[in-house]
Amino acid sequence: MGGFRWLTPATGYVSGYSHTLNPYVGCSFGCSYCYVRRLPVAMFRGEPWGTWAEPKKGDPASLRDELAKAKRKGPVAVFFSSATDPYQPLEAKLKLSRSLLEAMADDPPDFVLLQTRSPLVERDADMLRRLSGRVRVSMTVESDREDVRRQLTPSAPPFAARLRAVRRLREEGVETQIAVSPLLPHSPDFAGLLAEFAPRVVVDDFFRGDGSGGKRSRSLRMPEAYSAAGWSEWYAPQAADAFVRELGKHYPPEAIGFSVSGFAPRD
Repeated sequence: MGGFRWLTPATGYVSGYSHTLNPYVGCSFGCSYCYVRRLPVAMFRGEPWGTWAEPKKGDPASLRDELAKAKRKGPVAVFFSSATDPYQPLEAKLKLSRSLLEAMADDPPDFVLLQTRSPLVERDADMLRRLSGRVRVSMTVESDREDVRRQLTPSAPPFAARLRAVRRLREEGVETQIAVSPLLPHSPDFAGLLAEFAPRVVVDDFFRGDGSGGKRSRSLRMPEAYSAAGWSEWYAPQAADAFVRELGKHYPPEAIGFSVSGFAPRD
């Protein structure tokens, strides 16, 4: 195994966490606004982001020892995952993320945020229940408009399927939230719709959530994409601020998070 490690010390946007855990390299969802497109792992690959993904080669069982060592040094909060989706299409066959959850369940970290946009996470409700009290599933749902999804993130699962997965996980007793990250153009009913599915929402945008004050999003030509689609009025910080106010009609203040602080580990 050499020097392979599953856990990576967390920095930057996920600085509230002690570690990140990324089971895959690359991502088949290939969202047009994904900040990872501007990181070396994507830029020097030689293949377009979204056309490739591969599992990391470590033994999932070795995560047990890594966690035990990390826990001896202090609290362990894991962002799972920060640079890929742990439930992308490969996971259906490989079950790598499931194996990593199993390793964590044997000696749980203090907290795990499982960030995904895939309904496949519902498959592992049994393992997530073993982590009860230590895990929160955060499902990305950036809009309720399928025309927007098809324009900006066509390879990602439909929004309705993601919402159904959130509901089913809640029914299984798994703690959940919806990550509107980044907020995309949506219908006037979007905030109320989310309140039907999740008890907590985190909102982010292209300006405060890309880790560079909006520079990465501009380099990905998101303003041009919005303009070409006729959505220019949506590309402004005020859009997210207005949406947070709309959420306030359906959620108590403590159930609405924003950007970095909204994704922070539970106290």
